[in-house]
Amino acid sequence: MIVRIDQVPIQFPEPNGPSPNGAAAVQELLGGKFGEMSTLMNYTFQSFNFRGRERLRPYYDLICNIAAEEYSHIELVSYAINLLLTGSTVRGMDPSKAPLKVAADARNAYHFLASGQAALPVDSMGNPWTGSYVTATGNLKLDLLHNFFLECGARANKMRVYEMVDDPAAREMVGFLLVRGGVHIVAYAKALEEVSGVDVGKLLPIPDLSNKAFPEAKKYEDAGLHQILFQFSPNDYGQADKIWKGAHPEDGSPLRVVQGMPQGFAPPVLEEEPQLSAPGMDPDMIADMAKKVMGH
Repeated sequence: MIVRIDQVPIQFPEPNGPSPNGAAAVQELLGGKFGEMSTLMNYTFQSFNFRGRERLRPYYDLICNIAAEEYSHIELVSYAINLLLTGSTVRGMDPSKAPLKVAADARNAYHFLASGQAALPVDSMGNPWTGSYVTATGNLKLDLLHNFFLECGARANKMRVYEMVDDPAAREMVGFLLVRGGVHIVAYAKALEEVSGVDVGKLLPIPDLSNKAFPEAKKYEDAGLHQILFQFSPNDYGQADKIWKGAHPEDGSPLRVVQGMPQGFAPPVLEEEPQLSAPGMDPDMIADMAKKVMGH
């Protein structure tokens, strides 16, 4: 069971302005092969299918805690996409003025055709996310190795999207995810070291660029967020500290498990987009219908 809190883990800055094509690029971090939907569903299915978990409880608990955090990450990326799309079309109820004309030049028209100018479970080219991106073999070494690879691929994509989109809201989101994704990379590296004896930490970082090169990420690392693995349960999944321990492989700082979740902030408020019938409630029409129902 999952407890959901109506908060997001960062304070979004105001976006510079609408950027439909920037939103299309950020979609890769949501529905791409290495996107947050992939990390969420990979670790979720691995946790559901984990056999022998009492003997291997620390690995199970590690995967469960990371899976829980990934749910918040898909929400975070979705809000960034929505913020980049907000204001990109002309608000109003008159369809004759072609209020969606900008959509003809947008790289991902599905943002306007298939949703209310909002995030979708697709990649940067509009291809739907697919369950074929999920690897849950049941073999612990193979799954951990896959997870390490998946997180490294996700890190590379985050860096590339950061270089494509200069909006402060999008970059704040990417900076935070670089740090938290870095935690997951190190966690899976340590788990692989425990089961194999191979010093996977010597491979880090992948790509060979420090998070400190990104100002939005550096501030989260300066606050120690790269040292923390969150235990997303008040009572369960408590043995991850048998893996998440020792020193961080990049800066030598001590690793620690924190029970609970990161500091939360109110999610951005998304205005109505009446030209897209989103949410599709015309106040005048509703009032008129109410009068008829009431017999006035």
